[in-house]
Amino acid sequence: MLILDTCALVFDALEPPRLSKKAVAAIAQADDVDTLACCDISLWEIAMLVAKRRLDPGTDAQKFIQLILAARNITVLPITPEIAAKSTQPDFCPHGNPADRIIAASTILHKAKLVTSDHKLTTVSGLQVVW
Repeated sequence: MLILDTCALVFDALEPPRLSKKAVAAIAQADDVDTLACCDISLWEIAMLVAKRRLDPGTDAQKFIQLILAARNITVLPITPEIAAKSTQPDFCPHGNPADRIIAASTILHKAKLVTSDHKLTTVSGLQVVW
């Protein structure tokens, strides 16, 4: 399984050149075998970016999110009790952003890799980052 961070979802949908070559290759490979996923909190982050006008996808947030998910048949992963607990461990992740902590915990507990340009996440022990 390959999990796309919020930035990777947005870049893939609106600005593919912002993805690294490794990220593009990993996404294409996972897309071929239907193993792409994202965390449910990424959907909320995208909706917030649209609501705050920091992102203009040319449509409303709900439609944009539906298009992103359908374009690559992305599975949305829910927050589980294990993910919630791991994301709050004090020494788990240097990131102060709760969404990024949840995404990192989800990736580790699903034994997946994460596509992200967020360099802070590369320091999380056990997290496999593609970029």
